[in-house]
Amino acid sequence: MKNISIADILKLPVQERIRLVELIWDSVAAVPEEVEISPELKAELEARLAEFEENPEAGFSWEQVKSRLNDGSWRSV
Repeated sequence: MKNISIADILKLPVQERIRLVELIWDSVAAVPEEVEISPELKAELEARLAEFEENPEAGFSWEQVKSRLNDGSWRSV
């Protein structure tokens, strides 16, 4: 494989850089067991999961989230 410098990557068109990021992300997602998380993050994720399981209706639907992102109303929360 040819070595590519960061400078070379930054010269790529945006669409090609996005595709490169997608390929890298997919390669990481393919081996989730190799992604290390800190004990603090693990505890936070477990607490959030427990909170969700206690009251799954308390959050927002994906449609609500998308709408708030699109209209900017998330800034007022």
